[in-house]
Amino acid sequence: MKALLLGLGGPINLRGCMIMKYNVIEIFTSEEAHWKGRPVPEMVIEAVQKTKISARCMVTKGVAGCYENGEVASHHIEILSFNMPIKIEIILPAAELESVLPALEEIVTEGTLAVEEMDLRVHRTKKRLIPRQIKVRDAMTPNPKSVRASTPASDVIRLLLSSEFHSVPVVNEKNRPIGIITQDDLIRRAGMPVRLGLVSMFEQKKVEDFLNSIAHKTAEEIMTKPVITVTVEKRLSEAVDMMLNNKLKRFPVVDAEDVLVGMLARYDILHTITKESPDWKAIQARKVVVDNVRVVRDIMQRDTHTVLPEASVQEVVEIIDANDIQRVAVVDKEGRFQGMIFDHDVLGYFSEHHPGLWDHLAAKLPFTEMARQHAEKISRTKARTAAELMKTDVIRVQEETRIDEAVKLMSGKNIKRLPVLDAEGRFKGMVSRDSILRAGVIS
Repeated sequence: MKALLLGLGGPINLRGCMIMKYNVIEIFTSEEAHWKGRPVPEMVIEAVQKTKISARCMVTKGVAGCYENGEVASHHIEILSFNMPIKIEIILPAAELESVLPALEEIVTEGTLAVEEMDLRVHRTKKRLIPRQIKVRDAMTPNPKSVRASTPASDVIRLLLSSEFHSVPVVNEKNRPIGIITQDDLIRRAGMPVRLGLVSMFEQKKVEDFLNSIAHKTAEEIMTKPVITVTVEKRLSEAVDMMLNNKLKRFPVVDAEDVLVGMLARYDILHTITKESPDWKAIQARKVVVDNVRVVRDIMQRDTHTVLPEASVQEVVEIIDANDIQRVAVVDKEGRFQGMIFDHDVLGYFSEHHPGLWDHLAAKLPFTEMARQHAEKISRTKARTAAELMKTDVIRVQEETRIDEAVKLMSGKNIKRLPVLDAEGRFKGMVSRDSILRAGVIS
């Protein structure tokens, strides 16, 4: 080892360059070595990857070798080629050695395991949001519910209202997808007056009356066809690219026989990123230089609509109607974030003061017109301004928040969009699932 001088900032060599203490784990084994029915190299790689530490692992296969029991392995034709030697090398910070070593000692059922010290001058890596080895099967929701072409549209809606998902594939008798029914299909072709997330706000009788009125329509009449599917073995990053290029939120997943085996939605992808992503904060804490670190500021949408706290409910309604959006940010005169108003807040507000709301919505009467017709009632109600209607306990992120941290928030709380603030609390825009996925594709 090189001679070291200890400085206040950590160990340095005689030239003044920072030296980091690392270890190299060397495993000498063979092709026939297995643990729990799987090859030792495969299990070693999996064990290292699961720790999510700043380690690199390499497996090499020898062309010849010999073993303690007298066996010889060679690639020569005159000697039977079998049980070739395998060498596995793992380089990692010394402080993380004990987090992986006990597992490796158990996995190495045949061969040798050695640990050496190493003085490292630099450790660099490139950050990826979606690891390239992840496939669709690793992220999809398996065994999804589906409907047949003859299923009544009313039953489709009942299924979706009782589920956490907002679309369902339509399959034939061989369970092969022939279409898909989305929330937009229900609104455009089945006449559903509001999105699924808002239906529960209305009295059950009105909802049942509507469902009975469309019972004659079938899934085939309202589905989108042909349906775009993705194969179970496709790389997840490629599937995300397909999703973005086709402006879709989800795919039916099929096997090699085109049989439905899963559904892949944006939430599934964010959840997988959270599960599979390394601990980048811990990696950087080990003095690893991480390239391509992207933050929320790089991908957020800046064209988000806002209102002042003193804006009237009528103004809020007009913005939601005119821009076909589901949320409006409330900011003060300096642009500091105060809260959010969602379309369900507005709908709940109207339903409280307007018993015939469902009929108006079914007649495609905009919120704006309803507000105009009931301006007198609204003027006498408690909530007259945006400040009185807004939600203040909204999860938000900073411009400098790393994208992977935003993904964890969105996945853990099942949030579709996050408000983005600067260091002074000024509202700068929104980060969405779509923008997150675009960042994952180009990283």
